[in-house]
Amino acid sequence: MSVLSGKNILLGVTAGIAAYKTAHLTRLLIKAGAQVRVVMTPRAVEFVTPLTLSTLSKNPVVYEFINHDAEKEMWNSHVELGLWADYYIIAPATANTISKMVKGTADNLLIATYLSAKCPVYVAPAMDLDMYRHPSTRDNLDALSSFGNVIIPAESGELASGLIGEGRMAEPETIVAFIEQHLVQKLPLFGKKVLITAGPTYELIDPVRFIGNLSSGKMGFELAKAAADFGAEVILISGPSHQSIEGYTQIKRVDVMSAQNMYDSVFQSYAGVDIAIAAAAVADYRPENVADQKIKKSDETLSIKLVKNPDILAGMGKEKKNQFLVGFALETENELANAQSKLIKKNLDFIVLNSLQDPGAGFKTDTNKITIIDKFDCITEFTLQTKKEVAKNILNMIVKNFK
Repeated sequence: MSVLSGKNILLGVTAGIAAYKTAHLTRLLIKAGAQVRVVMTPRAVEFVTPLTLSTLSKNPVVYEFINHDAEKEMWNSHVELGLWADYYIIAPATANTISKMVKGTADNLLIATYLSAKCPVYVAPAMDLDMYRHPSTRDNLDALSSFGNVIIPAESGELASGLIGEGRMAEPETIVAFIEQHLVQKLPLFGKKVLITAGPTYELIDPVRFIGNLSSGKMGFELAKAAADFGAEVILISGPSHQSIEGYTQIKRVDVMSAQNMYDSVFQSYAGVDIAIAAAAVADYRPENVADQKIKKSDETLSIKLVKNPDILAGMGKEKKNQFLVGFALETENELANAQSKLIKKNLDFIVLNSLQDPGAGFKTDTNKITIIDKFDCITEFTLQTKKEVAKNILNMIVKNFK
């Protein structure tokens, strides 16, 4: 999923021949999941029509301070536009517009909006070779950078003048990729590897029956998505689950069946991760012997001898070096005491406690109510929330405490 998903993006279009590319840029931003509004300079409408960009963005396009097309003339508020935007992309940015941005010459709606914007601003220069190389342009781009604006480098190629050289606006795909990468690098877990276990484990009795539990994997999958949204590279080791990570290219999913399968997969990756979150509901026991054929119904009772499974979380605690390790405790009685005991015994950095006594918590629900206890015995309680919100809170706590 793109870091631009759900974001409000204001696209500023100026009067350069590269304005024709903004139709494609608008489509790419929409495809990334962003909401897009467009503001143009008055002369930019001669290069690409407001109708085209309003149709693609599904929002009215503005290019004058006063909207004369309305039944009643209305003021187009540059302040409202600047406050609405999470990011402002000015593409193409001509030499004239760049100069006005530096000097604060607010003689059009695009520049007035720029001066009002509180959000990050990305600038994609587009001009001819000599204009791009001119000392005044270089000084202006340096000035914009000093203001905190981000310059998307122009590309080399054939220019409108017929010259070959630097000055072409970056291609729409390059602009989107540049912004996404810039934003990802600023995320709190960028460059970190996170391992997450999720779902139940199934312990076979015979080819058609198993011992398992009611875990759906929802909590673990939401944690994986949240970790990816925080910029991490995620390894998600999941028992049988119908949950999906569609759209998250940063998540590598490893499907397993049994506790032993999960144990083996965890320790293939554990040494190389920075953070590990054990959210899976792992079976404590498995049948000592698995029947080769389906067990037929015969006697009134059936006895199955169970043996203990490897304790994955305890093994992770024992092997822990620099990893930040988080465990879960689902309790039905003496919740706090049991969770604190597990925290110490398994060498965790903190533990997430949820109780089946709390309505809306536990397996197969879309909500959860948690308490986080850290190794310094600091207790943080949360209200009932969606599992997506719970995952975000857990990741925020990890970021706060992770060194």
